[in-house]
Formats: sequence, structure tokens, C-alpha cells
Amino acid sequence: MTATAPRFGPAPVVRLLLAATVLIGTLIGALLAGASPASAHAALTGSNPKDGAVVATAPKEVTLTFSEQVAMGNDSIRVLEPSGKRADKAKIRNLSTGGKVTYGVDLLPGLPNGTYTVAWQAVSADSHPVSGAFTFAIGAPSATSAALPDQKAGEGVVGVLYDIARYAAYAGFVLLVGGAAFVLACWQRGASVRPLQRLVAQGWVALTAATLAMLLLRTPYTGSGNLADAFDLGGLRDVLETKTGAALISRLLLLGAAALFVAVLFGAYAKREDENGDEGEGEGEGEKKDLTFGLAIGGTVVAAGIAGTWALSEHASTGIQPGLAMPVDVLHLLAVATWLGGLAALLTVLYLAPSIERAAVRRFSRVAFGSVVVLTATGIYQSWRQVGSWSALTGTSYGQLLLVKVALVVVMVCVAWISRRWTAQLGEVTEAEDTAEAEDEADADPERAAQLARQKAAVATALKKRARDADPERSGLRRSVLAEAGIAVVLLAVTTILTSTEPGRTQEEAAKSAGASGTRAASNAPAGPTEIKLPFDTGGQNGKGTVRLSLDPATSGGNAMHVWIYNPDLKPMDVPEVKVSFTLKAKQIGPLPITPDRVTVGHWSADPVQIPMPGDWQVQVMVRTSDIDQTTVDKNIKIG
Repeated sequence: MTATAPRFGPAPVVRLLLAATVLIGTLIGALLAGASPASAHAALTGSNPKDGAVVATAPKEVTLTFSEQVAMGNDSIRVLEPSGKRADKAKIRNLSTGGKVTYGVDLLPGLPNGTYTVAWQAVSADSHPVSGAFTFAIGAPSATSAALPDQKAGEGVVGVLYDIARYAAYAGFVLLVGGAAFVLACWQRGASVRPLQRLVAQGWVALTAATLAMLLLRTPYTGSGNLADAFDLGGLRDVLETKTGAALISRLLLLGAAALFVAVLFGAYAKREDENGDEGEGEGEGEKKDLTFGLAIGGTVVAAGIAGTWALSEHASTGIQPGLAMPVDVLHLLAVATWLGGLAALLTVLYLAPSIERAAVRRFSRVAFGSVVVLTATGIYQSWRQVGSWSALTGTSYGQLLLVKVALVVVMVCVAWISRRWTAQLGEVTEAEDTAEAEDEADADPERAAQLARQKAAVATALKKRARDADPERSGLRRSVLAEAGIAVVLLAVTTILTSTEPGRTQEEAAKSAGASGTRAASNAPAGPTEIKLPFDTGGQNGKGTVRLSLDPATSGGNAMHVWIYNPDLKPMDVPEVKVSFTLKAKQIGPLPITPDRVTVGHWSADPVQIPMPGDWQVQVMVRTSDIDQTTVDKNIKIG
């Protein structure tokens, strides 16, 4: 037989292009609509002391403020001395009030001067670990030997294994739910087809194994990063008390119910289907419909419950409108599983099963179309929540991944259209095969010996396989469905990466905040503190030395001022009195007197020093080295 490739007239192509245009246009339009701020990964929004600050005396505590609720343990905030020793009391205090999320840790008394390192790690409300570090100085900056982790939270070998388990969990869910939905909604005879049974069972095994792996890896994933901690029972107990731990345990319980569902589907239901196929329409048809309805309802409930374990513990559970976002996320996951899992089931049947009816393929085509509609609608809403603007869509890693995902969906829809055209031709061949099979069965002798029946079944299977492989229409459909499945594998990988990527809205807000701070600093002041040196000589014994004055950030408003005095040997020099004044002669402002506080030998500071406006200010420093010996030195300093 000569195969005729599907023909695509102008109308189908135009409709396909219009559908793709509407899909992308609707997504972009929804993104540009904007919304109130939302985030999914927690971000550090402030600290006290601030990053890079120089304080005169040691603070009693270090506090961190986050953009959303986080989970922290007693080792989540570590303050390290310049020598690398712990400078905190290793006990976290929750200082949150109202909508402000703040945690703090008390510092040890008697801390020496120098640069201190603050390393923090937490788990955000969407279950993803976040971490960071910054420094501040007491007295004056110094060299530090504090060692920071080589990798951020959630990275390294443990992070790779956890991501693999996350992908395997999604893939298993897709095969389990999509394969079962294909049998019940599209091809009920498939309940007795071995390759389909193996596909669904493998999905269940993959999801169960991945869930167990994620539960064990959760401790090192959000904590030490050490793979050996996966078997720490104390850590596992702590995980079970978290939202993510509860979701994973709930998923395992629901997978127990799913195992019962699979057993009934491929046991009692498959047997009933075989009996009805042998006897034709009869009294058992009503019972079969009741069983189909019961399995459909029960399977939907279990599948929705498993999908809910993701919705309750990840992006949908945080940010704006979580009450709406979580059920939408459940629908999104179910639509993905029905479409991609059904596609995997169809591909399995086309390659490994003897035959499949045209009606079954067409039913799947309708189910897939409905799934794509739900997927598009829920995807638009989720994108609006997580991205929110055109700039975040094109300028953040999350938005770029989202564009890749949309492009993959559009390509899959295009390939699906080709599959649909092959399906129309597949039906003619399949119906002819079914008629021939029916005639053979009618002419067969029902009293043949059992061994002859087995031989006949083996020969029939071989003939069907040969006819299947030689059928050009079926080969064309297999190729197009295989292309869809290949795209689906990539699509699932991109989706998995998206779930662990900081949403575009959060990335953009953090970038804007950092950019605004950087712009203010660049326009108002030179980079870093401004520093001047002034030699002096009071004329008395030990009256020579050098004043070093630092002003940070050297802008109008509050500044931190530090004054150091050194003798000619460049060693700290103590003097009875130091005074500083600022004068802006161009505006006839000042002198503004400042009496700094003594910090230690040769070091004085004042914070804040209020400078009313930018300009070229004259700084005068009065140094008294004895009861009668003193001098005043001056130098101009530019303040932005």
C-alpha cells in the first residue's frame, strides 16, 4: 500500500498560526497587566549592622530582615570574628512584628575590633533554601580569616541529587496519572495491554522512589550539604515538622491509595473488560460502566491530592492570592500529566501494542486539546503571579525559561496537529484490520485443542506486529507522536527548573533595589569611604603625628566618621582631646562642631555626622597633645 502524507491546506495552517499567536499574545498581555508585589523565594531586604558598615562599638546583636517568612535554626545565622571564631551565642531569636520578618542573634561580649563576617541560611516559604553572607567592621576594617562555605544552600552533589529526584517525581506523576487517564478516558481495552500496565506501574515506582529520596535528602539539601546527613534521624525528625516534610509524607500516603487504584485498574477492571470483549454487549456492561465511573472519580481524587502536595509546599503557597493559586496549580499539574502522560501512553501503544482503534486515538486528541486549554489558562495566571511585567519576562532567568516553555508548548501543538492528520488516515486501515480479525474469529473452530489455540495466538500476534510495522500510516503517526514525546521530555525538564528558580518578579525587585542604591551612591559620592590625612605638630614633647579621617559614605545626610591618630612611627597615638568641624564657605554654612567618642587607643568615631548639603567642605581637626600644646589642621573634602 502506498502511504499518502497528510496534506495541510491554507486553512489549517492559518488556524494553527492564529492559535499560537493568541496563546503568546494572551500571555504577554496578562503579564503587562501588572499586580501588587509578590515573591516566592525569600530575599534578604535589610540587616543591622548593614553590609559594609563600620560601627564604633560592638553591637549587642545582629538582625536580618527578609521579604517573606522563613524557617531558621540556631545555626542559621553565624557571626565570625576576624580570626574565624564564632562571635554569636548560637541562639536565634524571632523578632518579627506585623508584616516585617526579622530574625536576630545575640553577640558575645568583649569582641575585638576588626571585620566580622555574617553567614546566614534559611528555608523560604516555598521550600527552597536560600543563603548569603556580608561583612561589617567594629572600629575599623581589618583582614579576616573567616572561612565561608564553598557553595550556596541547595548546591553541590546533594543539590544535583535533589534536582534529579524532583525531575523523577514529576516524570513519575505524569506517567502514573496520564497513563491511567488514557486507559479510562480513551482506550479501556488498554487495561489488559501489558506495555501500558508496565508504563503506569513504572510511573508509580518512580514517583514513590523520588519522594522517598527527597525526604531523605531534605536535611542536607537545606542544611549542611553533606550527603551523609541524609541518614541523620534527628534531621529527618526536624524535616517531618516542616511544611515540605508534611507534604512529602502526605504524598507517600496518597501513593498507597494510588497503588490500590492501579491494582484494581489492571486487575478486576481489565478482567471485566476482557469478559465484555468476549461476550459482547450484555448484562455486564452496566457493571463495567459503574466500575469505570468509580475508578475515574477515585483516581481523580487521588491524583488531585498528589498534585496538591506540590501546590501546598512550593511557589503557589506563597505570594499573592495563595487561596486561588493553589487550586489553579493543582489544575495545571493535572492538565500537564493528562496531556504528556497520555502522549507517553499513546507512543507506547503505537510501538509495542498490536493495534489501536481510530476512535481511541481521536478520543485522546480531544482530551489533549482540553488539557492544553486548561494548561494555557492556568499557565497565564501563574505567569502573571510570578513574573508580572515585560521587563521581568525578558530580563530575568525565570522569564526567559518561561518563554522557552511557551515556545515548546507551541511547537508541541504544531506537531500534534500533524499527528491529528495522520490519525484520520490511520482509522481506515485499523477498521479494515478489525473486520478481518472478526471474520477470522467467526470461522475459527471453538473446539480446537489448547496448544493449537496458543500457537494461533502467537502467530496472530506476529502477524499483527508485522502488519503494524508495515503500515505506513501508523509509522507516520508513530514518528509524529515520538517527536511530541521528545519535546515533552525537554518541556518537563524546563518546568522542573522553573520550580526551583527565583521568580522573575522577585529577581526584578531585588535588582531594582540594588540598582537604586548603586545609583544613589554613584551620583552622590565616590565609591567607598572618603579619607584624608593631615600631618600635625603641636610644638610640644611628642607633639608630632598624623591624623587620618574617614567619612562614609561622604554624602549629604548621615555619615559615619572615624579619626585615627598615629605617631611618626605609625603606631596608634593617644591624645587628651580631638575635635572636628565642617565648614562650607561657599554657602556660609558652619563651622559645624563634632566631638567624636574615643573608641580605643588612637581611634575616635562619631555616627551619624549630619552633613546638610553636598559641596566642597573644609574639615578642621583640632588635636591637643598636652594641657597647653594643641594645633588645628584643615583640608578640603568633596561631599556628594
